[in-house]
Amino acid sequence: MSIRIRPACEAELDLIKAITVESFGGVSVDHGIEQQLGVLAGHDWKWRKARHIDADWAANPAGVFVAELDGSVAGYITAVVDSAAGRGRIPNLAVTASARGRGLGRALIEHALAYFRAKGLEFAVIETMASNPVGQSLYPSSGFVEVGRQIHYACRL
Repeated sequence: MSIRIRPACEAELDLIKAITVESFGGVSVDHGIEQQLGVLAGHDWKWRKARHIDADWAANPAGVFVAELDGSVAGYITAVVDSAAGRGRIPNLAVTASARGRGLGRALIEHALAYFRAKGLEFAVIETMASNPVGQSLYPSSGFVEVGRQIHYACRL
């Protein structure tokens, strides 16, 4: 098994979005909104969640990295830099179902943290849903500590 992490290219955004949609069912705010309120404005949760990748790319294309497993893209991470605050933020991280349990998520986090350190940042943040036991295990084992909890609410207008 060979893992290679490299910068993503814009042509891979559709693939990254497909990995996102495959990975975030049941563990995203967008999915929770749809479960409670139904499809809104003619777009399902998958469309909404995939748009997060466009936002991450727009915020920092140099901070979007893919993990290749034996030569094929099997995961990604997005890293947003806030130099003024000394903060790095990981908005999205996902690994394909077929590649899970092989260390790609951890390798991607380590890569993002190294990227943040190279940018001279002082701390990094990542968040997960209560419904995501993998994130709740992986993030603390990667050096993150829980600093707070948040509850998301939504209503139809």
